[in-house]
Amino acid sequence: MTSAGGRADQRRWLKLCAALMLIAVLPAAADQPRMAAAPHALEITARPIESFDVRDAARRRFGQLDYIGGIELTSPDKDFGELSSLRLNADGTQFLSLNDKGRWFRGRIAYRDGKPVGITDAQTAPILGPDGASLADHGWFDTESLADDGEGTLYVGIERVNQIVRFNYGRDGLEARGEPIAVPPAVKTLPFNRGLETLVFMPRQHKPLGGTLIAISERGLDSNGNILAFLIGGTHPGQFTIKRSNDYDVTDAAVLPSGHVLILERFFAPTRGIAMRIRRLNPDEIRPGAVVDGPVLMEADMGYQIDNMEGLAVHRNAAGETVLTLISDDNFNVIQRNLLLQFKLVEP
Repeated sequence: MTSAGGRADQRRWLKLCAALMLIAVLPAAADQPRMAAAPHALEITARPIESFDVRDAARRRFGQLDYIGGIELTSPDKDFGELSSLRLNADGTQFLSLNDKGRWFRGRIAYRDGKPVGITDAQTAPILGPDGASLADHGWFDTESLADDGEGTLYVGIERVNQIVRFNYGRDGLEARGEPIAVPPAVKTLPFNRGLETLVFMPRQHKPLGGTLIAISERGLDSNGNILAFLIGGTHPGQFTIKRSNDYDVTDAAVLPSGHVLILERFFAPTRGIAMRIRRLNPDEIRPGAVVDGPVLMEADMGYQIDNMEGLAVHRNAAGETVLTLISDDNFNVIQRNLLLQFKLVEP
């Protein structure tokens, strides 16, 4: 028969053994990558924005763009916000975006009479690194840019570390794991929090830049104050610059069916507030060593329905018209908004 003291000693021994086993397991567990959460559905509410000019509700023409319509997006999901780049499928019904915190967002844009009216089938998931852990777990913060090669491969730019990561999205969807790619050494020297801001992939049919990934800095400048940009891959890799003017910074880019490159730009100053503009660059002028400039298609300040505009995509609608879609980054700030705006390009 075991005494009370003996039973107490036995319990202490069992607890000690359990503790020792836990200690033995913990280092091994710590060495394993933390697996990120799976994709989950997202509820997004849309409020219509009928007019772009807050002072003239009837006005539709803005530079070379006609306003189609827009929506303000909100969600009870704490992960939703800070949308920083945008890509659409060929008819503009499906979108893929990301935010600064390293999350994917995808879904469908609902239309009525050709205007965007809502978001359906929305999902979000953490962007994964090569080991299946999230990019955030790797310390790779500020995912600002997204490029699509049209064949299932995506490229994501990470501003805080000036790194580009490649994903086989066509095969693995939101669960694709990113693999870092080699970048020009000058990319790594871009300024902190003003570095790699924009990626756009030139479709392969547009020669001579076809198959080239174009990377543009936010405020990495050369000695003349122009914006540093890079041609990665393709047949003519190298570095070029984009003429900077009026203190605008590039936040995204998209390619028109003609092969011309549109750049979305943002201005901010405490005394003037925020502004945006869109410029068109001629692809024939983009080459190593070049300084590229182009005409402004549209410019807007706080007298218009804008916010911190950071995403730009292009598609053709059912009528064959070229449509530009813009989104904004609300910085998870209660006084800012997540906007989705659409315009039709009017050729001169």
